[in-house]
Amino acid sequence: MPDRGKINNRERAKQINDFSNLKYGSITPTDIDGLIEYHKNAYVIIEIKYNNAEMPPGQMWALERLTDDLEKSGKPTICILANHNIDDPEKDVDVSNTIVIKYRRNKKWVETEKCTTKQIIDQFLTTVEKNTTSLSFSQAWKKITRK
Repeated sequence: MPDRGKINNRERAKQINDFSNLKYGSITPTDIDGLIEYHKNAYVIIEIKYNNAEMPPGQMWALERLTDDLEKSGKPTICILANHNIDDPEKDVDVSNTIVIKYRRNKKWVETEKCTTKQIIDQFLTTVEKNTTSLSFSQAWKKITRK
């Protein structure tokens, strides 16, 4: 049985998916680095950038719209934009320890103080499990980022 969350075929993972022949006007596919569907109750979308690279506008719009549309369905959703500074492309990036730049919730982006992707996901899922509102999530998150 494969280890959950680990890449099982590293050689295959290095293979690049070429979307260049999937152009629709100025629209081309984008990727999502991580997606959690949590017990049919919530979604977590994760996008990781290297060395504070800017997210391309098209990708930003797609993730914003996806997040907002999933929330319209009645399921709490968070989109996390995080950063890593691992220079060596041969070294793995531990996504749980990437630093969150900002997250999207309730149709707005919120910039964060230094916190990890795991911290924000844990807090979000805790509020989902307790059926708290997004305001409670925001209040709880402010406590975490003040530490």
